[in-house]
Amino acid sequence: MKLPRYAYFEGRIVPYSEARVGVMTHALNYGTGAFAGLRGYWNSDEEQLFLFRPIDHFIRMLDSARILCAEVDFTPEMMRDIAVQLLQEEGLREDCYLRPLIYKADEIIGVRLHDLHDELTMFAVPFARYVERDEDAHATFSSWRRVDDNAIPARGKITGAYVNSALIKTDAVRAGFDEALVLTDQGHVSEGSAENIFMLRGGVLITPPVTENILEGITRRTIIALARQELGLDVIERPIDRTEVYLCTELIMTGTAAQVTAVTHVDHRPIGEGQMGPVAAELRKLYDRVVRGRMPKYRSWTVPIYVKEPAPAV
Repeated sequence: MKLPRYAYFEGRIVPYSEARVGVMTHALNYGTGAFAGLRGYWNSDEEQLFLFRPIDHFIRMLDSARILCAEVDFTPEMMRDIAVQLLQEEGLREDCYLRPLIYKADEIIGVRLHDLHDELTMFAVPFARYVERDEDAHATFSSWRRVDDNAIPARGKITGAYVNSALIKTDAVRAGFDEALVLTDQGHVSEGSAENIFMLRGGVLITPPVTENILEGITRRTIIALARQELGLDVIERPIDRTEVYLCTELIMTGTAAQVTAVTHVDHRPIGEGQMGPVAAELRKLYDRVVRGRMPKYRSWTVPIYVKEPAPAV
């Protein structure tokens, strides 16, 4: 992956090579950080880069930071403005991924969340597909369980919690799969290694509720809106049993990185016809148009990065 040219670090935008922390940094040793992932989408027709739903992402990020008792003097709007300035400096004219991180910056030994100094950093890199076969992904049920709200809250994007995701993803890929589905301790389907899930059964789109140890996904929220408003589908949130997945007609994974990924096989069993279904295909098209600012109805979800120069006076 290409390294960034710049990063926001300790209150200013600096060359990426200057954005460095010491090996004693608390967040590095104890996983005491909260992060977000945002995508920027290049619209070649307008020659514009659109950042998708930044305020929603930064609201959730600050909520995640609150779980870690992090105190930073930033509003979602301030963080959006930093992101826009950083992307302008980076000058990307392609799809990209923006990673902000609030982290415990003290260089000390000792496990705690209180009486520590919190910092914000941010960087952006070119980014295409997260799941390489996102039209024909093969998944398996993981032997690992999703972290529980009373252990490490999954609704927060907390750095240390993603060891759980790493264990899940590595075992799945090494076993020959593209992704994994994860169960709660109660045996209900929670999500993927780093994606929310939807299944289609009886013409209804079903997704686990936020009480099933899932990340409260921004892409998940987007897909619920598009499915209801553009496709006229009933979308319900309820617990999902493992064997229901084997019997559904379509299975979709969603996330900022994964976008809208069609899962066609689970544990070597075909989902529906064993190929991407019409709902997934239509949602992928809709989502791509929305994030690139091509649907006026949802244009407010996008923030243009590059200011257009006014035409010279005649």
